[in-house]
Amino acid sequence: MKVTVEYLGYIKQTLNLTQAEAIELKTEATTRDLLARLSEKHGEPFKKAVFDPKETALKPYHILAVNGLMISLLNGLDTKLKDGDRISVMPVVTGG
Repeated sequence: MKVTVEYLGYIKQTLNLTQAEAIELKTEATTRDLLARLSEKHGEPFKKAVFDPKETALKPYHILAVNGLMISLLNGLDTKLKDGDRISVMPVVTGG
């Protein structure tokens, strides 16, 4: 199956991307599987900024959304993905 991954904020610059990217995954893949695949593809910059497969969660202050819904409202990193899903990877924005 194919999903589209969109990067927002500083993550986009860290990975030197200008647009969303299509990622091929196995059927029944989860958001954890996607993040592991992105870690392989983008290497250390992604692992340091967003997710390292050796850890059990996203790096602090990062959000993952599937079709506009945060994974914390779904099944977390065990959220199953479907062909055509749009995933957003973004830092948490705070202000004061």
